[in-house]
Formats: sequence, structure tokens, C-alpha cells
Amino acid sequence: MNWNYIIHIGIISLSLLLAALMRARIRFFQKYLIPAPILAGILLLVFYNFIAPSWGLKSDYLGELVYHLLNLSFIAMMLRVTGKPENRNKGKRMLAENVTAVIGQYGLQTFFGLLVTALLIATVKPDLFPAIGFTLALGFELGPGQAYSIGSTWERMGFIGGSSVGLTMAAIGFLLGSFGGVVLINQGLKRGWIGQEYLEKIKKKSIRTGFFSRVESERPVGSYLSTDGESLDTFSYHIALVMLTYLISWGFLTLLTKLLHLIGPLGVDLAESLWGINFIFSAFCALGVKMFMRLVKVETTIDNATCNRLSGLSVDLTVAASLGAISLVAVQGYWLPILALVLVGAFLTLVILPAYCSRLYDDHQFYRMLVIYGTATGTLPTGLALLRVVDPEFETPVATDYLYSVGIVFILAIPIILSVNLPAFSVTRNQPELFWLAVGISFMYLLTAFIAYVILAGKKAFAGRAKLFHIGE
Repeated sequence: MNWNYIIHIGIISLSLLLAALMRARIRFFQKYLIPAPILAGILLLVFYNFIAPSWGLKSDYLGELVYHLLNLSFIAMMLRVTGKPENRNKGKRMLAENVTAVIGQYGLQTFFGLLVTALLIATVKPDLFPAIGFTLALGFELGPGQAYSIGSTWERMGFIGGSSVGLTMAAIGFLLGSFGGVVLINQGLKRGWIGQEYLEKIKKKSIRTGFFSRVESERPVGSYLSTDGESLDTFSYHIALVMLTYLISWGFLTLLTKLLHLIGPLGVDLAESLWGINFIFSAFCALGVKMFMRLVKVETTIDNATCNRLSGLSVDLTVAASLGAISLVAVQGYWLPILALVLVGAFLTLVILPAYCSRLYDDHQFYRMLVIYGTATGTLPTGLALLRVVDPEFETPVATDYLYSVGIVFILAIPIILSVNLPAFSVTRNQPELFWLAVGISFMYLLTAFIAYVILAGKKAFAGRAKLFHIGE
């Protein structure tokens, strides 16, 4: 009998319980609102790197678990039944703002990552593999899965330790996303970037400790029953709905993969990339399932609060397991480029991102910035975990609005995803111009995002230049 998954889920559960206890008892964690899943992830990072190997345990299963949980969290979020937007134009504008914010980070991280690489090659590291410039965006924007996968491909092209560098960048991205996000939240509290109505909620004891009152009458309702338990439990019904949607997503991607294989090597490479971003297809399938349920008039069986519980479970497990899955591998010889890329990434996400998000968005600026920041340094669960600190029940439309923009971002990002091998080809094919072609593509993303930002932000685009986070008309 295979107990591996049960053992690892049990270890993750233990870390979450210990982290929840630490948050409830230690004032330092309460003061800085450090989420329990992030604390759990740090515990798992230490355990799987320094203790688990002597016990014969590997973190491989955590990577697989993270992959599936990420997809399931998207499905649970997108299955929620939402009313039609009162203002269609406002909905379109919000979509444009989210796409601009995300594509802007793609452009910034790829362009400056490649420029830093070019500078290092021209000065102190002439033998540096040029594709390392893309690890900033791969590790920060796309996460450990894509960073490891593409890094492994570069190893076959001559980038020694490419997968290790990718994982290292992803690990640093997660840590920057976690602790940097906590810094931003505390700055938001201190400087009044968060609305007064939400500020009062954050001051509650339950937000600080992570637990509600012992008095049952003071505890909020977490979900509602939509089925009679005599027939089928409501939680079982929703889990079945989520898992069926995931099965549909798997079937769709399997069929698409077979069709792409008919194209040839290019189709095979594209198919592999699509499996790495399965969460996008899972979200689309969830929308399709919800549309079908509306068509047959059974969408009322979906309880949004129960979907929130399922999404919350997936996000908590994903954040903890993601940090635990990172291997602290040796990357001797790459400390200088990694340090340079991380410093650039930190500036782009901790300074540039809050500055343009606060001026780009019309409402919930701080909340929307937190989600963009989390996804620009880690993965979507990181963004959602940070959002849940200030918006525990997703009462604002921020999370849903972001999810609706993911599909468009993916389509727009296809050229830049396909260009990641150009710097490597510049070495293997001895064509240096291919590296600069990748720089040019990145610059076009950056320029397009900047133009869209100026149009959407209008007069706010350059208002209050001396302020990191602009609040005002």
C-alpha cells in the first residue's frame, strides 16, 4: 500500500497547525500579519532540506501536489456564481487595467533581466550563459515549475546548472513575495493606503491571532447548505463538481496535446508549455461548466461560500507546499548574476509595481496591487494569500476580476514565452543577434504596457511623483 501522499499531506498539515499556533501566540507574527501558510512553508523548507533526507523522505511529491492544488484553486474560484456587472464599460476597463499591470511586469522583468545579463557578459562574466536573464521572469512570474522545466531544457543546450538556477530564482521570488508582501501590508496600514472600512476589520483580534472568539454566536457563517445531507452532503457535492471540472480540463489538454504533436517539434514544445500553465485551461473549463449549469438552470446549487472554503484550502496547502518543495541547491559560480537579477527584481516589484498600480486602478488599488505583486514574485496562490490578509472572505471583486484577466494575459504572453529559448539559441547556433531579438521582443511588451498605462491612468499617470503609493483623484 502506498502511503507517500498521506505521509506528505500529514507533514504539511502538521506544519500548518504549528504555524497557526505560532501566529496565535507570538506577537511578532501578529504585529506584521504574517500568514500561517507562509510560516508553515518556511518550516517545511527547513524540514525537507535538512531533516527529511535523513529519514528517506523527498520533496518530489510536494511539487506534484502544488501543481494540482493550483489548478483546483482556480476552478473553485471560477465556479462561484456572480451577478452580471452593473456597468459593462467598467468591467471592460478593469479587465484592461489588470492585463496592463501584469503584462507590464512581464516586460519589465524580461527586458531588464536580459539587459543585466548583457552587462555582466560585457564586463565581469564573459562566459555567462545568456539565457540566465530570463530566469528572473521565469522564477518570479511563472514559478518553480516553469523555471525548473525550461532550465532543464537549457542544461541540454549548455547551461550547466540551469534547472538549479531556475529553482533558486523561484525560491527567492517566493520569499520576496511572502516577506515583501507583509512589508507592503504593514506600510499600507501605517500610511493609510487601505480604506478605513477595511482598516477597522484588520484591527480585530481575530485578524491578529488568526482565530475567532470561543463564543459560537460571535463566529461568522462560513458556508451554506445547497443539498440535503440525507442525499448528498453539500461539501461532497462541491468537491465532486470541482474534480469533474478538473477531469474535463485534463481531457481537453490531452486532446490538444495530441493535435499539437501533429505539427512537429514546435508543436511538441508548445504542448509541454501548455501543461505547465494548466491552471488557465482549468479556469476556462470552470467557466464552461458554470455556463452549462446556468443553461440547465441548476447554478443555484452552487454555494459561493463553500467555493471560498475549497479555494482557501487549496491556497493554504499550495503556499505551504510550494515553499517546502524548493531545494536549496548549490549554485556555485552564479551568485553574482543571481544577486544582480534579484536586486533588479526587488526594485521592479517593491517600488515600480506599487507606484504604477496605485495610479492605474480606479478602485481597491491596494488590494489589486497585492495580487499583482504576489503573482509577480511567486504564483497566484501567493497573491491570493496576501489578499486574504486584508480581504479574508474575498468580499471585494479583486480576486475574481484578476482571474477573468488570466486568459487574455496568457494569449498576449505567448510570443514572450516562445522567445525564452532565443538567448540559448544565440549560443548553440552562434547567432548573437538572437539574444538581441529577445531583448527587442521584451522591449515591445514594455513599451505597449507603458502606452496602455498612460491611456488608462490618464491624469493620474504621473501624479504625486514623490509618493510610492498615490492616493487621490
